[in-house]
Amino acid sequence: MGIFSGIFGGGKNEGDNEQIAIPWQDLTMVTQLEDIKRASAVRPQVIFKHSTTCGISRMTLNMFKNSYNLEPGQMDFHFLDLLAHRDVSNAIADTFGVRHQSPQLLIVKNGVVVFHDSHGAISEVDLEQYI
Repeated sequence: MGIFSGIFGGGKNEGDNEQIAIPWQDLTMVTQLEDIKRASAVRPQVIFKHSTTCGISRMTLNMFKNSYNLEPGQMDFHFLDLLAHRDVSNAIADTFGVRHQSPQLLIVKNGVVVFHDSHGAISEVDLEQYI
């Protein structure tokens, strides 16, 4: 496998561990934000804001997917295509008081953002510390 296929999400070498699929829920409506806030009282909610036309956003998403290793049900994951749903992205900034960036990851617990970061720092987050 070449360096570029590893960076941009190409195939894996034989013998590599299988990647666990992230159970994404599409975030497409502003009204879902209240559901996310309510659900965050039970378990952490993760919002990933992704720009589908940005190579950096795609690379960050791939790195995040490759570092994901949680058991099912530990967190809920919401995926926002911010180009298709810019109104939702704007509402996230207003609702949670976090300035918009792309790509961006937010973790919501008990109705408030307890972590947020963007770009390459997203792949460094240890999700387990927010469970």
